[in-house]
Amino acid sequence: MDRKSQSAFAVWVTGLPASGKSTLVAALKAQLAGSQIDAAVLESDVLRQVFTPHPNYGDEERDTFYRQMVYVGALLTQHGIPVIFDATANRRAYRNRARQQIPHFVEVFLDCPLELCQARDPKGIYRSARDSGGNNVPGLHASYEPPENPDVVVLAGQEPPEVGAGRVVELLKKKGYI
Repeated sequence: MDRKSQSAFAVWVTGLPASGKSTLVAALKAQLAGSQIDAAVLESDVLRQVFTPHPNYGDEERDTFYRQMVYVGALLTQHGIPVIFDATANRRAYRNRARQQIPHFVEVFLDCPLELCQARDPKGIYRSARDSGGNNVPGLHASYEPPENPDVVVLAGQEPPEVGAGRVVELLKKKGYI
């Protein structure tokens, strides 16, 4: 599809680690593709390998990382490429920076109890933090600031990701972004 005919918007999917963000993002990307919209996914785990190959997850590093991530997302949307952010972004300020820089912005909160995230733990983040005494896991040792007014709330474990993704697509249509 011709990129110039696409609307440039950004969707930020936030939630605790292991809440199901990547699964929701995959469902959203597939639904958008079904409407001939090719969105770029900016996944924090992938971008960290480029921006901070040896992360320490400290506050200063997180601030720099999310500033870089937002810059890339804003640049893509300025060039007509829709973006889906797949990132915890444990501070509201990180997501608010994106909202300020990207005119067509939607924030999606994947609401998942910490206990369910810990039970899922596909990357072993929580287990590793408990075993090593690490203190940088959002929601466990580091703070996680959920959105104050998310555009969409998806209840992890209570609704299939495809249903949540469908609600995001409907909101994008309602706002005139697609």
